[in-house]
Amino acid sequence: MTAVAVLPTSPIPVPRSPESGAARSASMNTAPVNTAERRDHSACRAVAYQRVLHQLVRRELRLLGELATWAPAGEAERTAALTRHADLIGRVLLHHHTVEREAVWPALLRAVPGDRIGTVRAALDDWTDRCARVDHMLRDLSTAARQWQVAGAAPARDAFALACLDLADAVDAQTAEEEAALLPLLGEHLEPGDWAEIARSSHCRLSGREQLFVIGLAHEDSCAADRARLLDGLSPAARVAWRLHGRQDYRAAVVRLRGAPPAP
Repeated sequence: MTAVAVLPTSPIPVPRSPESGAARSASMNTAPVNTAERRDHSACRAVAYQRVLHQLVRRELRLLGELATWAPAGEAERTAALTRHADLIGRVLLHHHTVEREAVWPALLRAVPGDRIGTVRAALDDWTDRCARVDHMLRDLSTAARQWQVAGAAPARDAFALACLDLADAVDAQTAEEEAALLPLLGEHLEPGDWAEIARSSHCRLSGREQLFVIGLAHEDSCAADRARLLDGLSPAARVAWRLHGRQDYRAAVVRLRGAPPAP
C-alpha cells in the first residue's frame, strides 16, 4: 500500500474544531475548554506551524548548499538527488508564501482592531517585497539546478551550491523579520475558526510520499510540543501511515541524501 491513498492534499495540520474539543473534554470527565483557551490553542498552532516551516526551509537550503559543495560534479545520480530535493523545498516554500499571501495575512487584517490596520498593512507590504525577492531567488535556484543537470560540470555545481546558500541567507533574514513583526500578531488576534479555514482552503500538490517526507523534515529540530501539534493536526489515516512506514522511510531517505541519519 502506498501513502498516496491515505494522505490529504494539504500538509497543513487542521486543528480540531471547538465542538470536537469540548466533546473530547466531556468524554474524559473534565471541564470543557473555554473560549479563550480554544483561541490560544488555535493561535499557538498557527504560530508553531509558521515557525516549524521556516526552520525546515532554512535548514534544508543550507544543508543543500553544503552537500552540493562536496558532491562529484559529474555524477548524474547524485546531482539528480540534490536538485530533486531543492525542487521539493522550493515548492514547499512557494506554497507557504501563497497560503500566507492569500489566506493568513487577509485573516490577520480582518482580525486586528481598526486603529492598527495601517501598521499591520505596512508590515505586510514589507513582507511582500521581501518574499518577492525570495521567490525570484527560488526561480534562479531552479535554473541553476537545471544547468547542473545538463552540464554536469564543476562550475555548474558550484553555481547551484552558491544559489542554495544565498537563498538560505535571504530566507534567514526574511523569516526573522516575519517572526518578529507578524507572528506575534497571529498569536494575539487569530480567531479559533481562522486557522481551520486556512487549512481547509490550502491545497499543496505534493504526492503522498512527498507529504510523508515533509512531515519528517518538520519533525527534525522541533520540540516535543510542536511534534505533538503536527501529528495531532493530521488526519487519522496520515498518522497511521507515518507510524507504520513514514518514519522509517524518512530516515532511509535522509541517510541516502545526507550520508547521515536525521537529527533526533
